[in-house]
Formats: sequence, structure tokens, C-alpha cells
Amino acid sequence: MPENVLEAERAHLAVARAALTSMREHAESLSADAAGDWVSQQVLQGLLDQRVAALADHRDTPLFFGRLDRDAGDDLPSTIYVGRRHVHDDNSRALVIDWRAPVSRAFYQAGPADPMGVALRRRFGYQGGDLTAYEDEPLDGRQLGESRLLAEEIERPRTGPMRDIVATIQPDQDEIVRSGLDVTVCVQGAPGTGKTAVGLHRAAYLLFTHREKLSRHGVMIVGPNRAFLSYISSVLPALGEVKVDQTTLAGVLGDHSFPEDPIRAALKGDVRMATVLKRALWLHVTKPEEGVLYTKGINRYRVADHEVREIVASLRGTVRYAPGRESLAQRLAHAVLVQMERRGESPDDRTQAAVARSASVKRVLDAAWPKLTPEQVLFRLLSDAAFLSRAARSDLSPAEQETLLWDKPTKSYRSAKWSAADAALLDEIAGLIERIPSHGHVVVDEAQDLSAMQLRALGRRCRTGSATVLGDLAQGTTPWSARSWTTVLEHLGQPSGEVTELTMGFRVPREILDYAARLLPSVAPELAVPRSLRPGAGSLTVRHAPDAAAALPDAVRQAAERDGSVGVIVADSAVAAVSAALAGVPHAVLGAESPGRERVLVVPAGLAKGLEYDHVIVLEPADIVAAEDRGLARLYVVLTRAVTSLTVLHSRDLPDQLTI
Repeated sequence: MPENVLEAERAHLAVARAALTSMREHAESLSADAAGDWVSQQVLQGLLDQRVAALADHRDTPLFFGRLDRDAGDDLPSTIYVGRRHVHDDNSRALVIDWRAPVSRAFYQAGPADPMGVALRRRFGYQGGDLTAYEDEPLDGRQLGESRLLAEEIERPRTGPMRDIVATIQPDQDEIVRSGLDVTVCVQGAPGTGKTAVGLHRAAYLLFTHREKLSRHGVMIVGPNRAFLSYISSVLPALGEVKVDQTTLAGVLGDHSFPEDPIRAALKGDVRMATVLKRALWLHVTKPEEGVLYTKGINRYRVADHEVREIVASLRGTVRYAPGRESLAQRLAHAVLVQMERRGESPDDRTQAAVARSASVKRVLDAAWPKLTPEQVLFRLLSDAAFLSRAARSDLSPAEQETLLWDKPTKSYRSAKWSAADAALLDEIAGLIERIPSHGHVVVDEAQDLSAMQLRALGRRCRTGSATVLGDLAQGTTPWSARSWTTVLEHLGQPSGEVTELTMGFRVPREILDYAARLLPSVAPELAVPRSLRPGAGSLTVRHAPDAAAALPDAVRQAAERDGSVGVIVADSAVAAVSAALAGVPHAVLGAESPGRERVLVVPAGLAKGLEYDHVIVLEPADIVAAEDRGLARLYVVLTRAVTSLTVLHSRDLPDQLTI
């Protein structure tokens, strides 16, 4: 009987929950005192704390979402429950298998053509962490129908932050998630294809599969803004991964936000700046005008100026700037020690260190190879026209050099105000001066919006590792938005990365996606038109009103009567006025730093990328288009944030593409 089956499965869930509680209690009982010294105790305690956090039982989700009945002739159990983490009983018997384990792959990949040793796949429906239904899929060669439970889970209302998708990962998504650590994957994903979730689940998979290596080198998630990070913040912890650095580009490069002309910012983001900055740094290394005279007691040791020039020439450009300066000091000291040995002395390492720190050597260093900070170099480049000309040579035209120069002179690099584009330039110089540590894996979301110099900065963070690059060329909204993923991977320093495309949407209803896709010929004509599995009949309403702002409160109230979140997306400049117009409707305004977890949110169009709401109301699309050069791309982003219904409310004429 079905009800008896469901009761049996609920009983297994209860046993698994009790076992997880026991595992957590055991982890909490362990002590770091057994470690030999204080440092070891702190390290061990940190690992124990992570283990305890990873064993948290999230009561709003079940421990397992699927089951495999296997007929493969191996040593593995014939029945396997697939869930978000591994759970075993006191006898080490597996009650739930982690979705990332190799045997769990069949839950996502098995089908009639290749059952992968599985006789039956069972999916579970749940509500608030309790099992409410199940659905069996026999893998005996019969054609499978559409999964009702899978569709219900995909269409479940989106109140609150992003959820994990472990129960609904599709075969093409699973292939990306399980890509090896040594592979950089670039995912071109249309709206609603789950590219962000795929990137996060790949990070979780790699942490599970390469735990030791990635625990040393780390995994970093880079999102477009803090609101986006807040939206995705619950995904990895729900999968048991609590030690992942989730940050923004400003968090990586420094929060420099001085406003800047878009034309100048775009030029600073051009890859040619890398060559200009390298020259600017090394122009500070000059030919020495004097040699080294080191005095010890009554003895004097001289390194002639031509010898010093030869040493400088041999080092210049072959090493990073700071190690090169240190090597110069050591080589000059070595030249002095050679003279000491010729005179019958026996200098040791302490003598060489003393010579390297001496005033005579320091004088030569400061003159020929001065100590520099990135701010000093960039300040000189942007404030000294003659120096900029020497560094730029023919790479930048005179007009471009004039564009780069600051309009108003600044007295010192210490008082300079840096822009977001400057942050990438400062990081480029920092990487030329000193080696920047690399992560084991970096996930970059909305990568199409990053400049070449920003991509180079992130590339330095995965120089010895790999990356997952996520984005949609059609959603590029910055002046330097990418037109090719091949170019993006080259700038990132991962030219051999694999580009894959997700075109099948699961979240955005077809009627809405088809409407938004009318903009594609204007914003990204080379991309395939996305498709959606969800018909969504009646999900789109385009409404003209003589006074759209006055009609907005009623539209919001109607949307709020339905289950799920409501996003009112407007041009950035209209946020304050729209919020005032909604004074009688409970709501909040999404900010760059705010979590945005209220049910009704007024969302600036500039922050909408990557977010999803059950019901979206777009006010005056024409204003959103007019606000920026790539306004049609911004509108494409805005129109594809809805996962249940979209209402376009306007008084002004719609863009021509939407009136067809």
C-alpha cells in the first residue's frame, strides 16, 4: 500500500535524524586538548568546530530526497538513500549517502538507455522537512514520463534566500557539477537555467572530492554585490560546507568606489593597461650612477659602478619587483664578500646579511631600485603626463593618455581617491611587485560584466588552481561587457577552459522567457534562443496605465495575495519615489548591502541581476533602458527575474522590440 510505503520511509528518516544527532553529539564531545601544543590545539579545535557546524540538521529540509534500488553485482548496498550529507548509525552502516559520492551519480544520470545498475529510482516530496509523497521511476527500458514531484520542487515559491538544487539537478547540470578539479569550466547560461546554483554545487562537490587539497588552498565565491551574496548565502551551509569565502570583487580588490567617468573607467579596464602598468613599474629601475663602497674597520671594499649596472641589468624584468630588489641587495653583498675572501677573510652568512643591510648598499638600492607601493606607481602614472607617455608608448593614443590623466591634480598618493577601475590596476601592480596567493578553486558569477583587468585580478587568485566561470553574454550591462567567453578565459589566465552552454530553463515560465527573448537580437544576436520547460500560460501581463506609478500599489497588493516573494523592479533613479508611492503597502528597499529577505521588495534594476522573485512587477521599462548605454541588456535581465508571474506596468511607450 502506498501509505505503508510512505510510513516506512518516514520511519527511515526518523532513524537517520537520530543518527545525525548522535554524530553531532559525538563531534561536540571531542576535545582538542589532546594536541601537543597551543597552536595545534587551536587548529584542531577549528576543525572540530567546522565538523560540528557541518553536521547541523536543517529541519526545513529532509536528510534525503531520493532512493536508488540497485541490481548491480557489487559490494554496495542494494538500497541507497541519497541526501545532502552522509549519515551513518553507531555500527557505521550508511543510512544516507552524500549526493556527491560516486554511487549517487546514478540518481541524476540513470535513464532507460543506461540504467547504471539501478532498477528503480524513487523521488520524495516533502514539506517543512517532512516526507509527504513519493514517486517511483522504474529503469527497465520503459520511457519515463515527466516527474510530477520534480516539477513541483522546481516551481516551489521562492520566499527567502536561494535554496540548493540537489533534488532537481538535471543530467547536463550534473556533468558540469562533477567536472574535475583540474578543469576550468565556463557556463554560458540563459536566465532560469540554474547556472549560479550549478556553480555553487560544483564548489560543494569539489570540496567533498578534494577535501584535503582544497582545505589548504581554499575555495572562493565571487559575486556581483553583497545583496547577491546574501541571496546565495544559505546554499553551501545547507550542503554541509561552512568554510568557503564568499565575497565580491570589491572584497577581493578593496572597496574603492570614487565615482568615475564611464569612458575613463572602460579604458582603465582595457587589457592594454597591463602592458602599460608593467612598463610604469620597471621604469623606476634606473642605471646606477655609483658603485658600492663598504667599509669594515680599516678595510674598504668597492664594487665598481659598471659591475652594479651589470647586476641590475641581469635582474631587471626577470623576477617580481620586490624579490628583485632583495636579490640585488644580496648580489651586491656577495660581490663584497668575494673581495673579502680574496683578501684571506672568511665571511659567513651573518656578514653577507650585514652588508646587504648596510647604508652603502641601501643607497644604491634606493637610487637604482627604489622600494615602491602600487599606489605610488599608479599615482605617478595618472598624474604625470610625461611619465604616462613613456609607459604607454604606442599602446595608448595621445587622446587615450589624455583621458587617463586626472582632471584635478592630487598632492600625494596618500590623499588620492581611487575608483573601482583603479582597484584592478592597483592589484595588477601589486602582482608585479609581490606574488599574490592562489586559491585551489574560484567561482566567478556574472563574469560577463568584468573588465579584462578585473578578470586578470581574479586570475591571479586561481593561478595554480582552476575556476568555474558563470554568466550570460546577453546580460552584460557594463561598458566593457564581454562578447566572447574565449576572451574571458584568456584574460582569466585559463585559456584551456571548457565552455558549455545551458539553454533549457527550469525556473522562468516559457511565456515570460519568450517575451524577454525578443530583446536578444539587439543585445546578443549570436546566442541561441533560450527555452523553458514550464509553459506558464497566463504568467505574463503587459498593462498600459495613464499613470503607472499610481496604479502600482494595487498591482503590488494583488501580487502579494499569492504565495511567494514579490519584486518591484524599477530604474535606479526611481527607487525613492516608488518606495514613497508604496507607503501604504508593507515593503522594503533592496540595497547593495541589505539581505533583502522581506516578502515585498523594491529592487533597483542595477541590483536585480542573479536574483529571483516569484512575482515581478516591472515599472516603466523605457526608464530602465534610458538609464544606461546597455539599457536593453539591463531590461533583459529585469524581465527574466520572475519564476511565477511577470507584470509589466507602463505609461511610456515600450521599446520597439517588445511591441512586435
